[in-house]
Amino acid sequence: MSVLLLSHRACLLHEPGEHHPECPDRLRAVLRALDAEEFADLIRDEAPEATIAQLCRVHPRHYVDAILAVRPPEGETLGLDGDTIMSHGSAEAALRAAGAGVAAVDAVCRGEVRRAFCAVRPPGHHAEPGIPMGFCLFSNAVVAARHAQHAHGVMRVAILDFDVHHGNGTQACVVDDPTIFYASTHQSPLYPGTGARSERGLGNVLNVPLPPGADGNAFRDAWLSEILPALAAFEPGLVIISAGFDAHARDPLAQLRLREADFGWLTEQLCAVAERFCGGRVVSLLEGGYDLEALALSAAAHVRALLRA
Repeated sequence: MSVLLLSHRACLLHEPGEHHPECPDRLRAVLRALDAEEFADLIRDEAPEATIAQLCRVHPRHYVDAILAVRPPEGETLGLDGDTIMSHGSAEAALRAAGAGVAAVDAVCRGEVRRAFCAVRPPGHHAEPGIPMGFCLFSNAVVAARHAQHAHGVMRVAILDFDVHHGNGTQACVVDDPTIFYASTHQSPLYPGTGARSERGLGNVLNVPLPPGADGNAFRDAWLSEILPALAAFEPGLVIISAGFDAHARDPLAQLRLREADFGWLTEQLCAVAERFCGGRVVSLLEGGYDLEALALSAAAHVRALLRA
């Protein structure tokens, strides 16, 4: 069984505006990289739209309705905050981004594939239950996790986040639920200002902040010494990855010093845990990454590891 790649052209029609770092070219760069011959074995499919019911397992109905009602005229945008901008195509893109995670969960839980990568945007890990922020509209990873529990009876889901920014939204969605384990490495201090070690939820949250300038050795040590053992102790029935690549040394929005090999290494480690506890079932969703070349190389390293692990 191979790896499923889910994306949709609608995700290119979310246009936050000229010079916004979360631009359509991000997704184009990732998809070009995954068009290389070495990725010919990927199973490719289009991301469906998430349903209202699927979104409402995470977000209040009034919030979902409000986001989906934002449809500026073609060529215009509406700012929800200083960073989170919606265009005419943003609502559908957000539905497809969340729907990709749902479809990926269906595929791995039905045994059609062992792993899946969702090349979608907008990202999701900053979206809180009732607050859009940090370029994010819906909490894509948590929507996927809740679907796994509701539709497939997965009792314990782990969400692992290596984006350079802390996933405050993911944490806010799961902080009181011991059936979901959330762990994150991220730069601190940095936006959004959350993710301290003291934020532990019900014992289901593990934050390992890294200082500006930390390199791949510090990153690997954080995962080897703290997060991977905690993940194994949790014994997940499904592993979900929030795959942000903005901890790369080339990224303009932060100051960690990772390279694409570090992302590949961690992907292999997470797949090994999944092999041990849940039949290798891994769903990965694209989060950040704002240097186009670094993003493309890092996403390729990540998917390469998904294929070979």
